Amino acid sequence: MSQITVISGPERRRVWTDQQKRELVTAVSAPGANVAEIARRTDLRPNQIYRWRQQMEQAAQGFAEVKVHPDPAPAIGTAIIVEFERAIVRIPAGASPGLVSAVLRLVKPCARRSR
Repeated sequence: MSQITVISGPERRRVWTDQQKRELVTAVSAPGANVAEIARRTDLRPNQIYRWRQQMEQAAQGFAEVKVHPDPAPAIGTAIIVEFERAIVRIPAGASPGLVSAVLRLVKPCARRSR
């Protein structure tokens, strides 16, 4: 004998807010966190949490913190100054080589577009 399941009404997918997704990804990223356990508690599959984490990492690539000051007063201890038509980028003398190279890599495409 076979069994038939009838679902009345429209079947709906759960909708997770961006905040809920961030909280789950943060929970999974904690030291000693068990992805399978967190997924089980929230009635998800672990691959869904991994997908959200990957999407968030991809969305964050290419962004850097920028501080804009209305008065371009000379910075004390500035080691590198890069000037554009509408902006000046100052890299402090104490900046790490990794930070300097990251800033210059990000500035390079912008310089081509402003010409």
